[in-house]
Parts: sequence; structure tokens; C-alpha cells
Amino acid sequence: MNSSGPTLASAPAHDKPVIDRRAVAIGLGIAGVSVAAAALVRFVGAPIREPDAAAQTTRLIRFADGPEGSILVVDTISGRTLAQWAGERGFERGALRALSRERKRRKLPLEEPFELIGRSDGRLTLVDPSTGERLDLESFGPTNAQVFAQLLRAP
Repeated sequence: MNSSGPTLASAPAHDKPVIDRRAVAIGLGIAGVSVAAAALVRFVGAPIREPDAAAQTTRLIRFADGPEGSILVVDTISGRTLAQWAGERGFERGALRALSRERKRRKLPLEEPFELIGRSDGRLTLVDPSTGERLDLESFGPTNAQVFAQLLRAP
């Protein structure tokens, strides 16, 4: 009896590499051209965002601390409270934090109003006139933008 057991057949050698080198070279070339094009656009300062449509509705609003950690949204012109945001409200708080950060950095008053702009194409923009910072709210999805759109429709 042969105690060495069965022998395994060796796998046939491949003549071609498993990965086609031409495909890799083409893929790397496309990636390189894309990165170079993006760098060129940034370097020459070409606009990378779509131009704003005309403002259809504008409201000056300010945000204040409300009871139990809520946020009061106040119409600056009338002084009316448009909304009271209670609870976590992650998106709303994050948007305000992003705009307030620049005010704090420049040591500007935090009480100054923000401008909420409803555009003719349905897009919404929250602008800080004191710093020039802006948030294109539709970029965060329709559910998040809807929270601010309701402020434009409030009486």
C-alpha cells in the first residue's frame, strides 16, 4: 500500500495575467484626467455652482433660545414667533451652528437676522448677511428643506 495518498494535480499555468494591464492603464488615465480637470476648475476660479434663480420670497429671521432648550424662530420685521423647534432637531441645529461659527470667529453679534430666500425655481437659501455665508438648503434633501420652507409660508 502506498501511504503517500492521492496527489493533487497542479493547476495549469496562465499565459495571460489575471488583470488586463491596458484596462488598468485606461482606468488610471481617466482618473488622472478627472482629478486634473477638477484642480484646473478650482485653480482658475470658475464657478462650480448653478446660478441662483430670482428671489420670489424673502424673510428676515432670527433664532433665539426658547423654553426647555427649544429654538424660537422669530420674524425680524413683525416680531412674531414663526416656529418653536423642540427636541433634538439635528438638521436645524446643525445649520444654525454652521452659520453661527463664522459669526463667532469674526466676533460679530449672534442676534443679527438671517435671510431666508425662496427662489422662483423652488430652491431655498439661508444667508447670513453679516458674513456672506450661505446654505443652499435643497442640498440637504427635500425633508430638511421643507422645515425652512414652512417658515416662508407662515403668516
